[in-house]
Amino acid sequence: MARFLVSRAVCGHQSVKLVGLFIAAVVAGVLGSGAARASETKAVLELFTSQGCSSCPPADKLLAQYADRKDVLALSLPVDYWDYLGWKDTLASHDYSQRQRDYATARGDGDVYTPQIVVNGRDHVVGSDRAAIDAALARESERGLPVPISLTSNGDATTVNIGAAAGDSARRGTIWLVMYDRSVTVPIARGENSGRTITYSNVVRKLRPIAMWKGDPMSIDLPKSEIDEAKVARCAVLLQTEAEGGLPGPIIGAAAIYYGHAGQ
Repeated sequence: MARFLVSRAVCGHQSVKLVGLFIAAVVAGVLGSGAARASETKAVLELFTSQGCSSCPPADKLLAQYADRKDVLALSLPVDYWDYLGWKDTLASHDYSQRQRDYATARGDGDVYTPQIVVNGRDHVVGSDRAAIDAALARESERGLPVPISLTSNGDATTVNIGAAAGDSARRGTIWLVMYDRSVTVPIARGENSGRTITYSNVVRKLRPIAMWKGDPMSIDLPKSEIDEAKVARCAVLLQTEAEGGLPGPIIGAAAIYYGHAGQ
């Protein structure tokens, strides 16, 4: 597969030795009006995309289909390294670019491109290749997500319950709070996608570490006020193991919940 070429089937490649942070087990939620809805998340898809990449729109469209599945948490993480091509991505964060590089460093392959999907913090595939994504999901289903996680709402807070490490699974990880919007439509005026209007699904707006998990059962209360202040429609709680050097490791558990109407 070609790299370093913006207009190829996969846009771009960068190899940067930068150490960063990321995620592993997932719990998603939307804090708003209405009753809480919960589902069991069995896999996490992280799409690294860009408004400045002409190869990305098919992947953005495909991710929306996975975002509708109850057993998958599909997230869009817009990167900023294509901004120099003539259009500054209105949703991008340098943190997401760094996170993608950290994944590549942890894997040891240095593969950083768009559209790229990382599945459960392990495999990476071209984000527009449905067959490759489904094959990666099938491999992950065989491994399973050994750490049980649940999310419940009790009014002004949401309680995250994380179970104990199972068998020989990892016994240490970082718990992250991820805040995201269900759908964002962007008209693009310049660059490779000039004149197109593209809808992005489950766009991550903010992520931050909130606690460490050390293999024992634990609970965390998430105040509704933090989600309200972020002005987003949904949130997720993620737990991720660490590879050597503090780099992001595999996802080992997942669960999801949201509040309000199904379309939010």
